[in-house]
Amino acid sequence: MSTDDQRFMALALSLGRRGHGQTWPNPAVGCVIVKDRRIVGRGVTASGGRPHAEVNALAQAGAEAAGATAYVTLEPCAHHGETPPCAEALIAAKLACVVAPLADSDPRVSGKGFDMLRAAGVEVRTGLMAEEAARDHAGFFLKTEQGRPFVTLKLATSFDGRIATATGHSHWITGPEARRMVHGLRARHDAVMVGAGTARADDPSLTVRDMGSIRQPVRVVVSRRLDVPMMSVLARTAKDVPVWLCHGPDADRALKKAWDGIGAKLLGCGLEGQHLDMRAVLHALADQGLTRVFCEGGGALAASLLKTGLVDELVGFTAGLGLGSDGIPSLAAMGLTRLDEVERFQLAETRAVGGDVMHRWVR
Repeated sequence: MSTDDQRFMALALSLGRRGHGQTWPNPAVGCVIVKDRRIVGRGVTASGGRPHAEVNALAQAGAEAAGATAYVTLEPCAHHGETPPCAEALIAAKLACVVAPLADSDPRVSGKGFDMLRAAGVEVRTGLMAEEAARDHAGFFLKTEQGRPFVTLKLATSFDGRIATATGHSHWITGPEARRMVHGLRARHDAVMVGAGTARADDPSLTVRDMGSIRQPVRVVVSRRLDVPMMSVLARTAKDVPVWLCHGPDADRALKKAWDGIGAKLLGCGLEGQHLDMRAVLHALADQGLTRVFCEGGGALAASLLKTGLVDELVGFTAGLGLGSDGIPSLAAMGLTRLDEVERFQLAETRAVGGDVMHRWVR
């Protein structure tokens, strides 16, 4: 592969990343169509998942697509769904070559898109920037292969790892720049998830603000008994921005009826001991099409996800203040006795954000 190939694929990947949080249940794909080293079409999967990136890029390229090369960040689809297959659209446009990093993991597509293109005489090249593409599509792959979404756990803490004072006061530990970055992170995920304790204590809206017109993330509350106030911000806005409640088999019937009546989606999940089984919670979310979930706490939910090995990325915001041992810790008890029992994450990024420090860690 040439440096031009890498440059065009890098552009396609950057276009695809713009769709994170906006395209579920479909993957956020980018496509760049090039003819004689000149870009004639660009596309990204549209909000809601359709049209697909290839269709948008072909529409821009028009007749220039004939004889061109398409750089696509995932194997073009080969099955008939709500729209015809993208592989057919590329063939009809008379593309000469399709470059894609890797195959789709969806069994309806896997390998079939490439086979369809080759059978029509279109050259197919794979493997270019495959690691980068795998990271970008990790949520989609986890949904199709393991039945769960990609999970990012965010913690905003004091220097000594506390999320609130002993009285529960927490507004605001981090500064406005960090809070704005959190809105950006929310926008790049399909859903924002909190536990019932956080929903009660903070009465959050969990929406993305000041980021223009976007598809708002689903607001997910993990609450075994549905004990979230019906006068909360989440309840009052459930008809405007989706609210999904993951509850246990012993949730109160009257509360289930009340939440259903105001437009919330109720997802019943099994228990593990006295708490909701987080594997079951994530499977339920994936079944609804979610590929990327941004968890904002609280401590019990965060600890449960970490303990069960369900966190794929950690994002921490650390502020320059100390709250002491009587402050509320960012993680609830995990029952660990040895360090070799703990999964270690790899540092991927660190930078100053206003007066705070952001650090991102990956599995």
